Parts: sequence; structure tokens; C-alpha cells
Amino acid sequence: MFIRRFFEVKIYFGVLLLLLWGLLPANAAIRIASWNLQHLGRHKSDSTLRLMAGYLKDFDLVALQEINTGDGANALSRLVAFLNQTGQQWDYRISQPTTALQPGESERYAFIWKSARVACMGRPFLAATFATEMSREPFIAIFRAEGKVFSLVNFHALPKKKQPEREIKYLKYFPDSLRLPMPVFLGDFNCPQSHTVFNPLRKQHFLPALSGQPTTLKQACRNGNCLASEYDNIFYSTAMFALVKAGIVSFPSTYQWNMTIARKISDHLPVYAELAFLPSR
Repeated sequence: MFIRRFFEVKIYFGVLLLLLWGLLPANAAIRIASWNLQHLGRHKSDSTLRLMAGYLKDFDLVALQEINTGDGANALSRLVAFLNQTGQQWDYRISQPTTALQPGESERYAFIWKSARVACMGRPFLAATFATEMSREPFIAIFRAEGKVFSLVNFHALPKKKQPEREIKYLKYFPDSLRLPMPVFLGDFNCPQSHTVFNPLRKQHFLPALSGQPTTLKQACRNGNCLASEYDNIFYSTAMFALVKAGIVSFPSTYQWNMTIARKISDHLPVYAELAFLPSR
């Protein structure tokens, strides 16, 4: 824990020095989040969607997973409508249903973003090249923010019992195979960042924003422990970004960690990373 804190402090002061030296404009950072919405569809009431908008409104760009293939698009448009009532204008793109290698695995992804902070370049797409290897092939979009161009690879891996590492191992091929601008890999990996399957990404200088942080909810709290698994994360490139801070949105605390109430919103917590753009080399 001491070593981890040491490096967090070191990264923070490194970014601070860049700001003080004038090498990094004070606003040249972006707040990116990811959230598994647990079957977003008509069963999410307007009151629930309004609460969800409140949890997301402070981010610039958000990747969403687990949107129902049937009624999810309508629920997403309602969520964005509530975000537009928070004081800023939001835009969004939703994917087509994923291919699904097995029945019942298909879903939709989405990206939502603040129009004043982020621009989407071109049309987002499902990674069809990998549809035979990944049941819910990632949804990819290219964005521009603070004059920098990068891509987001939004991914929901198969459940742990189906060995998600068999799919995750293909992420290392994405930058070259798809000729993407510098990617950020994010989503629900159903696998902790400490797993060796992420080593190839680390060798390519992608680091997880979160380490040792559970992001899913237990059915019920036990001895004050309410979180279960370290599944959701954001992997960023150290060649393009410096991590300013990262964390989770602990929305169940609003309900005194009543899991019955909290899980009606989602069984996952939103995760986020504030990433500062490094000066161009």
C-alpha cells in the first residue's frame, strides 16, 4: 500500500510540475468514465435515469456497456435527455447489437460526451475483425479533445466463468490491426487488472487507472464489505497521457449501502480517470 501511494503521489506531482512549467495547459485534461449499466432498458424508470445522469454529469466522455438490444436505445436517449438538463449539452452514439457467439450474449454499447468539450470524428464502429474471437466485439470511436486525437475501445468481456481472458488477449492487436489513433481501453473486463492476460498491454505502455479497487456490488454487505470484484477499469497509454487521478463513483453510499436499492440502478460502480495530455514529442 505504501509503495502504491508513493507512486500515486509521484504521478500527481509530476503532472503538477508540468502545469507550473507551462508545458501543459491547465485545461488540457479530460475526465473519462466507464459504466456497466446492468441491462439498460425500459425497466429503468425516469427517476432512476435521472439519478444516473447525476452520477455522470461531471465527466466529459463516458463509455457505457450492457444496453439491451431491444429497448435499450430508448432508455439511453432518455438518459441523455436528463443529462441535457444538468446545464451542459450532451451527444451520444449507440452501437448495433454485438455479434454474440452464444445465445443471450448480445448487447449494445454507447458513448456519451459533452459537446463543448469533446468531438466525435467519423462514425463509431464495432470491431468486426474480431467478432469471431470476441462475443461482444468492442465498440470503437475516435475523439478529439484539447486539440488531441485519440480513440476509445469500449469492451464488455464474457463472465468470469466463461474465461474472459480468452477474449482480452486480443486487445493487444487493436492498435496496429485497426490502425487506431492512440487507444484507451475501458469497460467491464470481468477480470482483475492484475491478471497476466494484461501483460501484453503493459508491455505496450498501457497502464490501468485503478489497481486493487473492487467495482461490483455484493448482493448484501458483509461486515461492512459491500464491494465484490475488480472488473471495471480504464487502460491508458503513458505515451500520451499522465494520470491525474482515478476512482469510483460510490453511489450506493447515498442509500446507506442498501444493496437492494442500489442494485436497481446497477450492480457495477462507474469508474473514472482524469487524464492529462502530455506535450507532443
